[in-house]
Amino acid sequence: MPATRKITSTKANGKVSQAEVQSVLAALKRLGSARFREEMSTRYGIVTKDAYGVRMRDMQKVAKKLGRNHALALALWDTGNYEARTVAAFVAEPKRLTPALMDRWCRDFDNWAICDTVCFKLFDQSPHALGRVKSWAERRDEFQKRAAFALLACVPLHDDNPSDETIADCLPLIQRAAADERNFVKKGVSWALRSVATRNAKLKAAAIGLARRLAASPEPAPRWVGKDVLRALK
Repeated sequence: MPATRKITSTKANGKVSQAEVQSVLAALKRLGSARFREEMSTRYGIVTKDAYGVRMRDMQKVAKKLGRNHALALALWDTGNYEARTVAAFVAEPKRLTPALMDRWCRDFDNWAICDTVCFKLFDQSPHALGRVKSWAERRDEFQKRAAFALLACVPLHDDNPSDETIADCLPLIQRAAADERNFVKKGVSWALRSVATRNAKLKAAAIGLARRLAASPEPAPRWVGKDVLRALK
């Protein structure tokens, strides 16, 4: 892609210049459109203050040209731009993530798309992932709380290391959060429970058992989660 040819690698010295950051922003801006920026909110429910309106496939192409570059990822994140932060999720180095950095980025989540992309493409590769699930599940902010369950949904799919017991220990978090009526939280909770069920027969049985209890709840939010999970697992 010609738009990214001027971006210079910072891998050698671990530093990033403002010119490099501006080069990436300029490349993303050229790929954006006012029409898609409008569709982001009206069609896809992606509401954010700073966006160019770039499609995911084009952001991925920019990220592929850049390669892994943690210093650049940090600088792109700090711009506050939606597309720059999405690219940051693809170019950051999972092994260099710390709980403090993950917490800081989580606090910046302002829509479901950046939350899910970061969790699905980056955070789930960190050994700190399940620890962040347990911490964020108690957050009040809608997208920070969603992040806990988006991350829990990703770990069973992408990581064979956590034991069944470790993942099962997260089921009470799902049960408590299922009472949250906010749209993006309850959808994240449903996603997490469905993902746990795909791990193996033992966890599927545990997930179905919880889903049935939730589906029988007199409260609308947990009932919706339970029915949504049972419908999906059929």
